[in-house]
Amino acid sequence: MNADRELLASIVIDADPGQVWEVLTDLGRMREWSPETLRMIPLKPGGLRVGQWYLGLNRRKAVVWPTRNVVVTVEPNRQFAWDTTSSGARWIYELSPDGDGTRVVHRRPVPRRLTVGSRVFAGALLGGSGAHADELEAGMSQTLARLKQAVEG
Repeated sequence: MNADRELLASIVIDADPGQVWEVLTDLGRMREWSPETLRMIPLKPGGLRVGQWYLGLNRRKAVVWPTRNVVVTVEPNRQFAWDTTSSGARWIYELSPDGDGTRVVHRRPVPRRLTVGSRVFAGALLGGSGAHADELEAGMSQTLARLKQAVEG
């Protein structure tokens, strides 16, 4: 599969967008939802805001690696996104009312191309960029299912 393709997952959570937003944007809890993220550590003061940097610590089996992430969108109760500068990917969460709940769409486009460093790293340690993209997309569905459990209690 093409590693640069847009990855996509979605789910409906039985809660209003404000409740989902409150849980989703507590990036200190990202480890609870994401099968690959160990931590998201803010590197500048000011909390979640456009321009905030986060150090992401990720893992796949015995492999652990850092990423540099820059928040590019914060629209409360609607959307937030960050660019992972080390890979060239953008991670987006979009919230919209859906009946009595909230539809959450999680996307990972690659606005240009995955970086050379990301391709080499994935090829050497993660089974290849295409295989890792497939794994990431499955993980995005798992992330949303875990988020749903956390919000709905």
